[in-house]
Amino acid sequence: MAKIDYFQRKLDDKRRLTIPAELREEFASGVVITRGFKQYLHLYPKSVWDEVVEKRLQGDILSEDIADLNVQFRMGKTEGECDAKQGRISIEQHLLDYAGIEREMAAVRVGQYWRLMAA
Repeated sequence: MAKIDYFQRKLDDKRRLTIPAELREEFASGVVITRGFKQYLHLYPKSVWDEVVEKRLQGDILSEDIADLNVQFRMGKTEGECDAKQGRISIEQHLLDYAGIEREMAAVRVGQYWRLMAA
């Protein structure tokens, strides 16, 4: 099976993104959606968030860089599940507004997470 590193989708009327069937197992642990470094979103498998990102955000308590990263990734952060029947995840409106996503979006794999942006 070919590895998928990019896909485009339209959100449905309830702000849900359908994950391609080939990728659904990757999100079996759940999903975490955060603001990205710029005007896009990050989509993490919950297992990656818990095992990798959380550890990185726990750095030196007096580090301004760590504090800034915590604010960036925790402001507006949402967690959810990938619906087993159709593979959909809901994206909060405030996150869509931040990324300038209205209806059509693109997802690009960036290592262990995905970047979501307007298409």
